Amino acid sequence: MINGLRTAIYPVADLAKAKQWYTKVFGVEPYFDQPFYVGYNVGGFELGLLPEGGTPATTGALVYWGVEDIEAEVARITALGAAIHGAIQDVGENIKTVELADPFGNLLCLIYNPHFDLKAVR
Repeated sequence: MINGLRTAIYPVADLAKAKQWYTKVFGVEPYFDQPFYVGYNVGGFELGLLPEGGTPATTGALVYWGVEDIEAEVARITALGAAIHGAIQDVGENIKTVELADPFGNLLCLIYNPHFDLKAVR
């Protein structure tokens, strides 16, 4: 049986700068901080920063992080240096998504989903 999402890993060229930026964006300090990997606990899920882990990209798989107020989060994160890669979209049933480009070449995607059932996470 496959369980739900556990980890999203972003490759970064400058681990120190990425660690500083993501600490501001998510508002938590890393729980695992080594020269080869930095891990954050974000709402029970893991965000990992991997130096020399490949080329940052804005194509390929997308990982969406849940938010309660997508407009406020877009304003906050763009003020920290992200760029809007794709505007906020209402994808139906009041579910909204947005793609932001982080300063390191990755997409940081957000989702507001009023139908998300936290009790179903395993």
